[in-house]
Amino acid sequence: MATDIQDTVHAVDAAAVMGLLATRPRVLALGEPTHGEDALLDVRNELFRQLVEEEGYRTIAIESDCLAALLVDAYVTSGAGSLDEVMERGFSHDLGASASNRELVRWMRAFNDGRSAPDQLRFAGIDGPLEWTGAASPREALTSLHGYLARHVDADLLPCTARTLDRLLGADDRWTEPAAMTDPARSTGRSAEAAELRLLADELAALLDAQTPHLITATSREEWERARLYGCTATGLLRYHHGMADPSPGRMARLTGVRDLMMADNLLALAERGPTLVHAHNSHLQRDVSSMRMGGLRVEWWGAGSIVSARLGESYAFFATALGTIRHRGVDAPQPGTLEGLLYALPDDLCVVDSPALGAALAGALTSPRASAWFGYFPFEPAHLTATDGLVFIKDIPQGRASSI
Repeated sequence: MATDIQDTVHAVDAAAVMGLLATRPRVLALGEPTHGEDALLDVRNELFRQLVEEEGYRTIAIESDCLAALLVDAYVTSGAGSLDEVMERGFSHDLGASASNRELVRWMRAFNDGRSAPDQLRFAGIDGPLEWTGAASPREALTSLHGYLARHVDADLLPCTARTLDRLLGADDRWTEPAAMTDPARSTGRSAEAAELRLLADELAALLDAQTPHLITATSREEWERARLYGCTATGLLRYHHGMADPSPGRMARLTGVRDLMMADNLLALAERGPTLVHAHNSHLQRDVSSMRMGGLRVEWWGAGSIVSARLGESYAFFATALGTIRHRGVDAPQPGTLEGLLYALPDDLCVVDSPALGAALAGALTSPRASAWFGYFPFEPAHLTATDGLVFIKDIPQGRASSI
């Protein structure tokens, strides 16, 4: 069996990744099993650099706020702002504090220097304006969409005025109340104002779609795409707030599903624009149903990758990442007989594995995932091998380096 496993192992580079695929996918996804480790992002940076330079990918997307990411995109394409500013304001979930993310942004700006707009590398976030403690107010997305339409379509076609939106939105702290994450009664998501805003957001998004030929001609495809991003974000946020006010047992499964649907919509929009590389947690990008334990209960939902894969077919590819050790997190050498244990016994410190071939070689011998000593690390599910195009394995994760910010 060891020989069979070794036969599935390759170096981690663009040539090896593309060699495992029948065609160049429109969306090539690289997952990670935990957040906050720059060693994982260093592997991502080098692999994405090769795929950009050798395979023509022109968008890099990560699991970060899609609206905040517009600041990063403006910086890498035109130099707007400063690197310090975009690292502070252009990322969510503290991702801007990562030295590896900083290096990615710096490299993207250097890559674009002197290139024509069609050949430039773009940056995007696929996540909604969501944090662990709750969700943002839909104000920015709704008012930006309304403002775009008000400037370019007949006022009689608009379903409401800007003043009406402002009145219904009220104070932003109504929407960002931290207690609403654990107490549905503290959420404003099912108030009369929120219900009316959901209807108006739908009407505004529909008007944007209906006026597409005029709007792209009158403005530009890029401005229309940004307005569509505002529309998807507004409707998604209002749907998420509605779910936060839900007291039923299915509340968390609904919220995780809504979040990943927002990610999927953003990824599909990026795929329309051109070949896209995306990096996020394995659970968001895998084809199989995702799951995790919350408050002692198992929560299941369809992740963004499963939705995008169902829509794009072979134009979506997914490479998961698995790890041997993260000793500074208490994750020691994997148990013998687990998938990570078998890969840890190989001489390679870093490799990409032909997942379908490995699954065939193991022939169902591994039925249980590795046990994790740290809640932040999600071991790879052996049953997912055949639904994964490749598996990047990193033997040991060193103590993360400090941020340069």
